Amino acid sequence: MNLSRRDFSRLTALGLAAQLVPLLRAQSSGKKIGYAVIGLGRIADHFMRGVLNTSNSQITALVSGHRDKAERIAAQYNVPSTSIYNYENFDEIAHNPAVDAVYVALPNSMHAEYTMRAARAGKHVLCEKPMATNVAECQAMIDACKKANVKLMIAYRCHYEPTNLRAVKLLRDGVLGQVQSIESAFGFNISPGEWRINKKLAGGGPLYDVGIYSLNACRYLTGEEPQSIAAFASTIDHDGRFNEVEENVSWTMKFPSGIVASCTTTYGGDMAGYFRVHGAKGWLQVDQAFVYEGLHLRAEYAGTKLDEPNPARDPSHFQAEADHFSNCLQRGEEPKSPGEEGLRDLRYITEIYRSAGISV
Repeated sequence: MNLSRRDFSRLTALGLAAQLVPLLRAQSSGKKIGYAVIGLGRIADHFMRGVLNTSNSQITALVSGHRDKAERIAAQYNVPSTSIYNYENFDEIAHNPAVDAVYVALPNSMHAEYTMRAARAGKHVLCEKPMATNVAECQAMIDACKKANVKLMIAYRCHYEPTNLRAVKLLRDGVLGQVQSIESAFGFNISPGEWRINKKLAGGGPLYDVGIYSLNACRYLTGEEPQSIAAFASTIDHDGRFNEVEENVSWTMKFPSGIVASCTTTYGGDMAGYFRVHGAKGWLQVDQAFVYEGLHLRAEYAGTKLDEPNPARDPSHFQAEADHFSNCLQRGEEPKSPGEEGLRDLRYITEIYRSAGISV
């Protein structure tokens, strides 16, 4: 976007210039994009280390309810103490020119509030998945960012990860012929006391947290949207962990082409994330498909065998997604995983729960 001084003056007279400030600030002089990290838990640590490995991004502010923890992390990332905020004074971030965007790394139920507050402060938003806890919140987040003329990206890191992208390209190139079916699973044995088993904070159980990877993978592998869904849920371990959320969910999806997908997620046992695609000419599988390292693609089709371990280590996924969003802000482009992508998954999650007889 190239505006002359006369153009900007005319927009000011029309009351529109303020809406362009976030875009102009991000695109000016090719400077690094400054991120305020909201919430300083485990996933924020991965993201901040990923940002360190980029050439176009930097951590410029922190938001936390624990000042001592924030000050310790601020020292690691050269964040000035004046750029440490808490949840009450967060809106003051609007006056911090070092912050171009925020990274929302809070529990799911807080994503909508802080995305919308960041948008009102004129900051672009990179929000963790799941986008929110319900469809209405997702739409409100999209609307708020559009109204403020800031960009919204959902942190679907697998969309930017080389092994997942390699699998997608092979399928688009038709190496398996007509795809017939997909299997995918992801889960782990959750510890007592995790916020992820508090429905008010998480919105739901493993489907929101890790099952969403299988759901989203089936969509990007096929390039289609499911047209019908059927699901079952269960709780097997009555040990107090699952008083508010389900333990297991399995669901099937049928896509317009006729491809069928079968997915499972759990909080009750270790379930290495993977997907396997079956086609007329062979099969393709990615093991450890959704974790931070150790991804491994294997395939057999038409006399060809592939065995491609990925040596990349954590936090490469987070580096890739930060690099992509910062590039989008610098170039005025739309991210590949915008708010609408998160909204679609929440719609399907709602349908899965309804089919399984779980209220949402």
